Amino acid sequence: MLRALLLVAVLAPAALAGETVRTEAVGLRFAVPTAWTRVPAPSDVRAAQWRLPRATGDAEDGEVILFFFGAGKGGSAAENLERWYAQLTPADGRPARDAAVVTIRTVHALRVTSVDLAGAYRAAPSGAPKPGFHLLAAAIEGPGGPWFLKVVGPEATVARARDGFEALLTSLEAHR
Repeated sequence: MLRALLLVAVLAPAALAGETVRTEAVGLRFAVPTAWTRVPAPSDVRAAQWRLPRATGDAEDGEVILFFFGAGKGGSAAENLERWYAQLTPADGRPARDAAVVTIRTVHALRVTSVDLAGAYRAAPSGAPKPGFHLLAAAIEGPGGPWFLKVVGPEATVARARDGFEALLTSLEAHR
């Protein structure tokens, strides 16, 4: 019985994420859910980008972006948390930093600082806010980095991608 429980505990995160494919980009190796569709990145700082198919009832697709500004560039984890806080206004009126769930962990010698935050999303300061959005993001620090991963989209779409995001984070490896 204990053996069966251990097996379930070990395999459950991968099963919840669905099938994944290993990929590499800008010095990182990681597993990406096959349900995410790779799309061309519109700028050089977007090292890789995927489309998240919209959930039933959502008005648009979500997106996953891996940013890389160059080794040692792009700011610290704390600076990026502040940047992400500025992009969302929680529906309950609290400051984003108070509503956010921040997690810090080490994955294969990489320091991963992740944030989970919901609210009205502004992609740019001058843009119109989109209510009912969710952001999952991570600053990944290690040799050759930092890298920044951002999942954003309508609430139900991002909720469906959460397990894949977590599986991606736990699979991260630097390969420089």
